[in-house]
Amino acid sequence: MGKYIKYIAAAFAAVCFLSSCEEWEPVYTFKYDAPEEFSPVLDIVPNTDIKTLASRYTPGGSPVYIEDDVIISGRVISSDRSGNIYKSLYIQDETGGIEVKTGRTSMYNDYKEGQTVYVKCKGLTLGMYGYKEGNYGGSGMVQLGMEDPTGEYETSYMDLEAIVNEHIFKGPLGPKVEPVTITASQLPGTSATISTCPYIGTLVTLKELRYNNAVFALLYLDMNQNHKDSKNRIFVADKQWGVTTWAMSKGKMTEYLLSGVWDSIQIGNSGDYNYGTVGDKKGDGTYPGIEKQAASVSHYFKMGTRVVQIRSSGYGKWGDYQIPADILNGSRTIDVTGILTMYQGSVQFTLLELEDVKYHDTGEPIDKQI
Repeated sequence: MGKYIKYIAAAFAAVCFLSSCEEWEPVYTFKYDAPEEFSPVLDIVPNTDIKTLASRYTPGGSPVYIEDDVIISGRVISSDRSGNIYKSLYIQDETGGIEVKTGRTSMYNDYKEGQTVYVKCKGLTLGMYGYKEGNYGGSGMVQLGMEDPTGEYETSYMDLEAIVNEHIFKGPLGPKVEPVTITASQLPGTSATISTCPYIGTLVTLKELRYNNAVFALLYLDMNQNHKDSKNRIFVADKQWGVTTWAMSKGKMTEYLLSGVWDSIQIGNSGDYNYGTVGDKKGDGTYPGIEKQAASVSHYFKMGTRVVQIRSSGYGKWGDYQIPADILNGSRTIDVTGILTMYQGSVQFTLLELEDVKYHDTGEPIDKQI
Protein backbone atom coordinates (compact mmCIF):
# COMPACT_ATOMS: atom_id res chain seq x y z
CA MET A 1 0.00 0.00 0.00
CA GLY A 2 2.86 2.36 0.87
CA LYS A 3 4.27 1.77 -2.61
CA TYR A 4 1.03 3.03 -4.22
CA ILE A 5 0.92 6.05 -1.96
CA LYS A 6 4.42 6.93 -3.13
CA TYR A 7 3.29 6.64 -6.80
CA ILE A 8 0.24 8.83 -6.19
CA ALA A 9 2.33 11.43 -4.40
CA ALA A 10 4.87 11.43 -7.23
CA ALA A 11 2.16 11.85 -9.85
CA PHE A 12 0.59 14.69 -7.91
CA ALA A 13 3.95 16.45 -7.64
CA ALA A 14 4.53 16.04 -11.38
CA VAL A 15 1.16 17.57 -12.15
CA CYS A 16 1.90 20.50 -9.85
CA PHE A 17 5.28 20.97 -11.52
CA LEU A 18 3.89 20.85 -15.04
CA SER A 19 1.08 23.21 -14.19
CA SER A 20 3.66 25.78 -13.14
CA CYS A 21 5.69 25.53 -16.40
CA GLU A 22 5.56 28.42 -18.85
CA GLU A 23 4.97 25.99 -21.75
CA TRP A 24 1.36 25.55 -20.67
CA GLU A 25 -0.93 27.81 -22.66
CA PRO A 26 -2.77 30.38 -20.54
CA VAL A 27 -6.55 30.40 -20.63
CA TYR A 28 -7.88 33.62 -22.13
CA THR A 29 -11.17 34.87 -20.83
CA PHE A 30 -11.38 38.34 -22.36
CA LYS A 31 -13.94 39.28 -25.02
CA TYR A 32 -13.19 40.69 -28.46
CA ASP A 33 -14.21 44.26 -29.05
CA ALA A 34 -17.55 44.63 -30.80
CA PRO A 35 -17.27 46.00 -34.38
CA GLU A 36 -17.70 49.71 -34.70
CA GLU A 37 -21.24 50.76 -35.45
CA PHE A 38 -21.66 51.92 -39.04
CA SER A 39 -22.12 55.68 -39.27
CA PRO A 40 -23.06 56.87 -42.76
CA VAL A 41 -21.73 60.14 -44.11
CA LEU A 42 -24.63 62.59 -44.28
CA ASP A 43 -23.00 65.96 -44.86
CA ILE A 44 -21.83 65.51 -48.49
CA VAL A 45 -24.03 67.12 -51.13
CA PRO A 46 -23.63 65.97 -54.76
CA ASN A 47 -23.49 68.78 -57.32
CA THR A 48 -23.45 66.73 -60.55
CA ASP A 49 -25.32 63.67 -61.79
CA ILE A 50 -23.67 60.64 -63.36
CA LYS A 51 -24.89 61.42 -66.87
CA THR A 52 -23.43 64.93 -66.80
CA LEU A 53 -20.10 63.64 -65.50
CA ALA A 54 -19.86 60.77 -68.01
CA SER A 55 -20.78 63.14 -70.86
CA ARG A 56 -17.50 64.99 -70.34
CA TYR A 57 -15.79 62.07 -72.06
CA THR A 58 -15.93 61.78 -75.85
CA PRO A 59 -15.66 58.21 -77.21
CA GLY A 60 -12.40 57.84 -79.07
CA GLY A 61 -11.01 60.92 -77.37
CA SER A 62 -8.43 61.35 -74.66
CA PRO A 63 -8.89 60.63 -70.95
CA VAL A 64 -10.37 63.57 -69.03
CA TYR A 65 -8.62 64.65 -65.84
CA ILE A 66 -11.12 66.21 -63.43
CA GLU A 67 -9.80 69.44 -61.93
CA ASP A 68 -12.96 70.94 -60.44
CA ASP A 69 -14.87 69.97 -57.30
CA VAL A 70 -17.33 67.55 -58.87
CA ILE A 71 -19.29 65.33 -56.49
CA ILE A 72 -21.62 62.58 -57.66
CA SER A 73 -23.70 60.10 -55.72
CA GLY A 74 -25.27 56.79 -56.64
CA ARG A 75 -26.56 53.55 -55.22
CA VAL A 76 -24.42 50.44 -55.39
CA ILE A 77 -25.63 47.88 -57.94
CA SER A 78 -22.60 45.57 -58.03
CA SER A 79 -21.23 42.82 -55.81
CA ASP A 80 -17.93 41.01 -56.16
CA ARG A 81 -19.01 38.17 -53.88
CA SER A 82 -19.17 35.66 -56.76
CA GLY A 83 -15.92 36.80 -58.39
CA ASN A 84 -17.57 37.89 -61.64
CA ILE A 85 -16.75 41.56 -60.95
CA TYR A 86 -13.16 42.45 -60.14
CA LYS A 87 -11.79 45.55 -58.41
CA SER A 88 -14.63 47.80 -59.56
CA LEU A 89 -17.74 49.30 -58.05
CA TYR A 90 -20.81 50.08 -60.17
CA ILE A 91 -23.18 52.81 -59.01
CA GLN A 92 -26.22 54.38 -60.62
CA ASP A 93 -28.52 57.33 -60.11
CA GLU A 94 -31.67 58.35 -61.95
CA THR A 95 -29.61 59.43 -65.00
CA GLY A 96 -27.40 56.38 -65.58
CA GLY A 97 -24.55 54.29 -64.22
CA ILE A 98 -20.77 54.36 -64.07
CA GLU A 99 -17.91 52.03 -63.18
CA VAL A 100 -15.60 53.24 -60.38
CA LYS A 101 -12.19 51.52 -60.46
CA THR A 102 -11.36 51.19 -56.78
CA GLY A 103 -8.75 48.48 -57.16
CA ARG A 104 -10.07 46.84 -53.99
CA THR A 105 -11.35 43.28 -53.59
CA SER A 106 -14.09 41.82 -51.35
CA MET A 107 -15.92 45.13 -51.64
CA TYR A 108 -19.27 43.50 -50.96
CA ASN A 109 -18.25 43.62 -47.29
CA ASP A 110 -17.89 47.42 -47.33
CA TYR A 111 -20.28 48.59 -50.02
CA LYS A 112 -23.66 46.91 -49.80
CA GLU A 113 -26.02 46.61 -52.74
CA GLY A 114 -28.46 49.49 -52.51
CA GLN A 115 -26.19 51.61 -50.34
CA THR A 116 -25.67 55.25 -51.32
CA VAL A 117 -22.07 56.28 -51.96
CA TYR A 118 -20.60 59.68 -52.71
CA VAL A 119 -17.62 60.18 -55.01
CA LYS A 120 -15.47 63.30 -54.88
CA CYS A 121 -14.13 63.30 -58.42
CA LYS A 122 -11.48 66.01 -58.27
CA GLY A 123 -8.12 64.39 -59.07
CA LEU A 124 -9.69 61.38 -60.77
CA THR A 125 -9.74 60.58 -64.49
CA LEU A 126 -12.59 59.67 -66.84
CA GLY A 127 -11.83 57.19 -69.57
CA MET A 128 -13.39 54.42 -71.61
CA TYR A 129 -12.59 50.72 -71.72
CA GLY A 130 -13.41 48.76 -74.84
CA TYR A 131 -13.65 51.50 -77.47
CA LYS A 132 -12.78 50.41 -80.99
CA GLU A 133 -12.58 52.49 -84.14
CA GLY A 134 -13.94 51.46 -87.52
CA ASN A 135 -17.07 49.92 -88.98
CA TYR A 136 -16.84 46.85 -86.75
CA GLY A 137 -16.23 48.76 -83.54
CA GLY A 138 -17.91 51.33 -81.38
CA SER A 139 -18.37 52.48 -77.80
CA GLY A 140 -17.08 50.93 -74.61
CA MET A 141 -17.81 51.51 -70.91
CA VAL A 142 -17.02 54.84 -69.24
CA GLN A 143 -14.85 54.38 -66.14
CA LEU A 144 -13.80 56.64 -63.30
CA GLY A 145 -10.37 55.97 -61.84
CA MET A 146 -6.81 57.22 -61.68
CA GLU A 147 -4.65 58.34 -64.57
CA ASP A 148 -2.76 55.38 -66.05
CA PRO A 149 0.95 56.28 -66.09
CA THR A 150 1.72 53.48 -68.56
CA GLY A 151 -0.71 54.79 -71.16
CA GLU A 152 -1.91 51.25 -71.87
CA TYR A 153 -5.40 52.03 -70.60
CA GLU A 154 -7.29 55.28 -70.25
CA THR A 155 -7.74 54.81 -66.51
CA SER A 156 -6.12 52.74 -63.79
CA TYR A 157 -7.19 51.53 -60.36
CA MET A 158 -7.05 53.68 -57.22
CA ASP A 159 -5.60 50.64 -55.37
CA LEU A 160 -4.42 52.30 -52.16
CA GLU A 161 -6.92 52.48 -49.32
CA ALA A 162 -5.87 56.05 -48.57
CA ILE A 163 -6.76 57.11 -52.13
CA VAL A 164 -10.08 55.27 -52.05
CA ASN A 165 -10.98 56.89 -48.73
CA GLU A 166 -10.10 60.30 -50.13
CA HIS A 167 -12.63 59.97 -52.95
CA ILE A 168 -15.35 57.47 -51.96
CA PHE A 169 -17.62 57.94 -48.97
CA LYS A 170 -20.25 55.55 -47.66
CA GLY A 171 -23.73 56.96 -47.27
CA PRO A 172 -26.94 55.46 -45.90
CA LEU A 173 -27.84 51.82 -46.41
CA GLY A 174 -30.93 51.09 -48.43
CA PRO A 175 -32.81 48.32 -50.23
CA LYS A 176 -31.31 46.78 -53.34
CA VAL A 177 -31.93 48.67 -56.57
CA GLU A 178 -34.82 47.21 -58.54
CA PRO A 179 -33.75 46.31 -62.10
CA VAL A 180 -35.58 47.87 -65.05
CA THR A 181 -36.86 45.43 -67.67
CA ILE A 182 -35.96 46.69 -71.14
CA THR A 183 -36.76 45.49 -74.65
CA ALA A 184 -34.47 44.79 -77.59
CA SER A 185 -35.29 48.20 -79.07
CA GLN A 186 -33.99 49.86 -75.90
CA LEU A 187 -30.57 48.20 -76.06
CA PRO A 188 -27.72 50.61 -76.89
CA GLY A 189 -26.49 50.91 -80.47
CA THR A 190 -22.85 50.58 -81.47
CA SER A 191 -22.00 54.24 -80.88
CA ALA A 192 -24.32 54.75 -77.90
CA THR A 193 -23.30 56.74 -74.85
CA ILE A 194 -25.03 57.45 -71.57
CA SER A 195 -26.45 60.57 -73.26
CA THR A 196 -28.32 58.47 -75.83
CA CYS A 197 -28.99 55.35 -73.74
CA PRO A 198 -29.61 55.83 -70.01
CA TYR A 199 -29.44 52.07 -69.36
CA ILE A 200 -25.68 51.79 -69.94
CA GLY A 201 -23.99 50.91 -66.66
CA THR A 202 -27.26 50.20 -64.86
CA LEU A 203 -29.06 47.18 -63.45
CA VAL A 204 -31.52 45.75 -65.98
CA THR A 205 -33.47 42.61 -66.83
CA LEU A 206 -33.51 41.17 -70.34
CA LYS A 207 -36.13 38.61 -71.33
CA GLU A 208 -36.31 35.74 -73.81
CA LEU A 209 -32.67 35.40 -74.80
CA ARG A 210 -31.92 32.44 -77.06
CA TYR A 211 -28.46 30.90 -77.44
CA ASN A 212 -26.67 32.02 -80.59
CA ASN A 213 -24.08 29.17 -80.84
CA ALA A 214 -21.00 31.35 -80.47
CA VAL A 215 -18.44 32.25 -77.81
CA PHE A 216 -15.52 34.59 -77.38
CA ALA A 217 -12.40 33.99 -75.28
CA LEU A 218 -8.90 35.42 -75.61
CA LEU A 219 -5.97 33.17 -74.65
CA TYR A 220 -2.26 33.95 -74.55
CA LEU A 221 0.63 31.69 -75.42
CA ASP A 222 2.69 33.39 -72.71
CA MET A 223 1.04 35.54 -70.04
CA ASN A 224 4.39 37.26 -69.37
CA GLN A 225 4.72 38.49 -72.95
CA ASN A 226 3.01 41.44 -74.65
CA HIS A 227 -0.74 40.81 -74.52
CA LYS A 228 -1.26 42.81 -77.71
CA ASP A 229 1.40 40.98 -79.73
CA SER A 230 -0.38 39.07 -82.50
CA LYS A 231 1.85 35.99 -82.28
CA ASN A 232 0.99 35.70 -78.58
CA ARG A 233 -2.80 35.61 -79.02
CA ILE A 234 -5.41 32.92 -79.60
CA PHE A 235 -9.01 33.95 -80.25
CA VAL A 236 -11.64 31.33 -79.49
CA ALA A 237 -14.41 33.04 -81.42
CA ASP A 238 -17.09 33.02 -84.13
CA LYS A 239 -18.62 29.67 -83.15
CA GLN A 240 -19.09 27.55 -80.04
CA TRP A 241 -15.78 25.62 -80.24
CA GLY A 242 -17.07 22.99 -77.81
CA VAL A 243 -17.21 25.42 -74.88
CA THR A 244 -20.23 24.42 -72.79
CA THR A 245 -19.30 26.05 -69.46
CA TRP A 246 -19.96 29.67 -68.52
CA ALA A 247 -16.22 30.36 -68.32
CA MET A 248 -12.98 28.42 -67.88
CA SER A 249 -10.85 27.88 -64.81
CA LYS A 250 -7.23 26.90 -65.44
CA GLY A 251 -8.20 23.24 -65.18
CA LYS A 252 -11.17 23.56 -67.52
CA MET A 253 -9.17 25.54 -70.08
CA THR A 254 -6.54 22.80 -70.01
CA GLU A 255 -9.23 20.17 -70.46
CA TYR A 256 -10.66 21.91 -73.53
CA LEU A 257 -7.19 22.43 -75.00
CA LEU A 258 -6.06 18.82 -74.56
CA SER A 259 -9.29 17.53 -76.08
CA GLY A 260 -8.10 18.86 -79.44
CA VAL A 261 -11.38 20.71 -80.09
CA TRP A 262 -9.43 23.93 -80.72
CA ASP A 263 -6.74 22.45 -82.99
CA SER A 264 -7.88 24.30 -86.12
CA ILE A 265 -7.94 27.74 -84.48
CA GLN A 266 -5.35 30.03 -86.04
CA ILE A 267 -2.89 31.92 -83.85
CA GLY A 268 -2.78 35.70 -84.28
CA ASN A 269 -4.98 38.72 -84.74
CA SER A 270 -7.52 39.06 -87.54
CA GLY A 271 -5.60 39.70 -90.76
CA ASP A 272 -2.38 38.40 -89.21
CA TYR A 273 -2.80 34.64 -88.95
CA ASN A 274 0.84 33.90 -89.75
CA TYR A 275 1.82 31.83 -86.74
CA GLY A 276 0.22 28.45 -87.38
CA THR A 277 -2.65 26.82 -85.55
CA VAL A 278 -3.27 25.56 -82.04
CA GLY A 279 -2.83 22.02 -83.36
CA ASP A 280 0.71 22.87 -84.48
CA LYS A 281 1.58 23.30 -80.80
CA LYS A 282 0.42 19.81 -79.80
CA GLY A 283 3.95 18.37 -79.50
CA ASP A 284 3.81 15.39 -77.17
CA GLY A 285 0.11 15.95 -76.67
CA THR A 286 0.45 18.52 -73.87
CA TYR A 287 0.62 21.59 -76.15
CA PRO A 288 3.93 23.00 -74.89
CA GLY A 289 4.18 26.66 -75.76
CA ILE A 290 0.54 27.38 -74.93
CA GLU A 291 0.10 28.54 -71.36
CA LYS A 292 -2.80 27.06 -69.43
CA GLN A 293 -4.64 29.75 -67.52
CA ALA A 294 -8.15 30.73 -66.48
CA ALA A 295 -10.10 32.59 -69.14
CA SER A 296 -13.25 34.67 -69.20
CA VAL A 297 -15.83 33.65 -71.78
CA SER A 298 -18.57 35.62 -73.50
CA HIS A 299 -21.49 33.50 -74.64
CA TYR A 300 -23.60 35.06 -77.38
CA PHE A 301 -27.39 35.19 -77.11
CA LYS A 302 -30.02 36.72 -79.38
CA MET A 303 -32.69 39.04 -78.04
CA GLY A 304 -34.96 39.50 -81.01
CA THR A 305 -32.50 40.54 -83.72
CA ARG A 306 -29.96 41.97 -81.26
CA VAL A 307 -26.93 40.09 -79.95
CA VAL A 308 -26.02 40.17 -76.25
CA GLN A 309 -22.73 38.87 -74.85
CA ILE A 310 -23.08 37.34 -71.38
CA ARG A 311 -19.59 37.46 -69.92
CA SER A 312 -18.38 35.25 -67.05
CA SER A 313 -14.99 35.29 -65.36
CA GLY A 314 -12.77 32.24 -65.29
CA TYR A 315 -12.05 33.11 -61.66
CA GLY A 316 -15.72 33.32 -60.71
CA LYS A 317 -17.34 30.70 -58.53
CA TRP A 318 -19.61 29.37 -61.29
CA GLY A 319 -17.08 29.58 -64.14
CA ASP A 320 -16.91 25.82 -64.70
CA TYR A 321 -20.64 25.20 -64.36
CA GLN A 322 -22.17 23.55 -67.40
CA ILE A 323 -24.77 25.54 -69.29
CA PRO A 324 -27.91 23.35 -69.39
CA ALA A 325 -28.32 21.45 -72.66
CA ASP A 326 -31.78 22.85 -73.36
CA ILE A 327 -30.29 26.36 -73.35
CA LEU A 328 -27.35 25.40 -75.57
CA ASN A 329 -29.58 23.71 -78.15
CA GLY A 330 -31.93 26.70 -78.24
CA SER A 331 -35.03 24.82 -77.10
CA ARG A 332 -35.48 27.13 -74.08
CA THR A 333 -34.90 30.82 -73.60
CA ILE A 334 -33.66 32.62 -70.51
CA ASP A 335 -34.25 35.87 -68.63
CA VAL A 336 -31.19 37.54 -67.12
CA THR A 337 -30.63 40.31 -64.59
CA GLY A 338 -27.31 42.12 -64.35
CA ILE A 339 -25.31 45.18 -65.36
CA LEU A 340 -25.60 46.37 -68.96
CA THR A 341 -22.25 47.50 -70.37
CA MET A 342 -20.62 48.11 -73.74
CA TYR A 343 -17.51 46.68 -75.38
CA GLN A 344 -16.34 47.63 -78.87
CA GLY A 345 -19.83 48.67 -79.86
CA SER A 346 -21.45 45.44 -78.67
CA VAL A 347 -23.83 44.89 -75.77
CA GLN A 348 -22.02 43.10 -72.96
CA PHE A 349 -23.87 41.81 -69.93
CA THR A 350 -22.34 41.17 -66.51
CA LEU A 351 -24.07 38.81 -64.08
CA LEU A 352 -23.74 39.21 -60.32
CA GLU A 353 -24.87 35.69 -59.42
CA LEU A 354 -25.78 32.64 -61.51
CA GLU A 355 -29.20 32.62 -59.87
CA ASP A 356 -29.91 35.79 -61.87
CA VAL A 357 -30.25 33.58 -64.96
CA LYS A 358 -33.73 32.06 -65.08
CA TYR A 359 -35.69 29.90 -67.48
CA HIS A 360 -38.11 32.23 -69.21
CA ASP A 361 -41.12 29.94 -69.05
CA THR A 362 -40.85 28.98 -65.37
CA GLY A 363 -38.76 31.70 -63.76
CA GLU A 364 -36.69 28.93 -62.17
CA PRO A 365 -33.00 29.80 -61.60
CA ILE A 366 -30.88 27.58 -63.82
CA ASP A 367 -28.36 26.91 -61.06
CA LYS A 368 -31.04 24.71 -59.49
CA GLN A 369 -30.49 22.33 -62.40
CA ILE A 370 -26.79 21.80 -61.66
